[in-house]
Amino acid sequence: MIGIFGGTFDPVHFGHLRPALDVKQALGLDEMRMIPSFKPPHRIQPVANPGQRLTMLRAAVGDEPDLQIDNCEMLREGESFMVDTLTCLRDESGDEPVCLVLGVDAFLKLDEWHRWREIPELVHIVVTHRPGWQLDMNAASPELQALWRERQVTDSAALAARPAGRIILQAVTSLEISATQIRALVAAGKSPRYLLPDKVWNLIRMHGLYGFAATNNLSKTRVKAKPGKNRNRTLRINK
Repeated sequence: MIGIFGGTFDPVHFGHLRPALDVKQALGLDEMRMIPSFKPPHRIQPVANPGQRLTMLRAAVGDEPDLQIDNCEMLREGESFMVDTLTCLRDESGDEPVCLVLGVDAFLKLDEWHRWREIPELVHIVVTHRPGWQLDMNAASPELQALWRERQVTDSAALAARPAGRIILQAVTSLEISATQIRALVAAGKSPRYLLPDKVWNLIRMHGLYGFAATNNLSKTRVKAKPGKNRNRTLRINK
């Protein structure tokens, strides 16, 4: 089974990485693909450019064998509609079960997504939540409630039995971290360390992201570039 964990990753942090790993291990997935969005259509556009976000994600994942990076949306450019990504992935994977990982808030707004009715036909949906939490479908639209009643399962074996079409709840480590919070800390001249990998924090400082260059106290902190690397190089997407 293949897992799909999408996001803007602006910047990537432990609130992305740990739940992705939790789902991969809990459901016994063969792969968990982290897919950074090029141009998210349903939210305010990212602060960091696509190349910077991809570089931070690569630094965060590093050599972790249970997480892989797929930059298909960045190569495609344009608005990053998940249905387009999943359609391409379905063409590539054949009958392999594919699981789209969504947080509760995203799932409850699924019916606002572009061509959303096609998504349950392309993949299973894994709705992540903190331990002990109960899903209240009264907050969802009637159409989404009907989808939940029809497709919900409690055994992960049901996901492996078919390519798509099921919805399952999965508890993950509760980490109340947001990219908005991290950007605000950096802009205020405060350290976001321990909210995100050190390698990502180093890249933020090295390239003056999220207003870091305008800070007073942290801007004096020396950031060492790797030997032979240009600290001021422009981050680009390789196509």
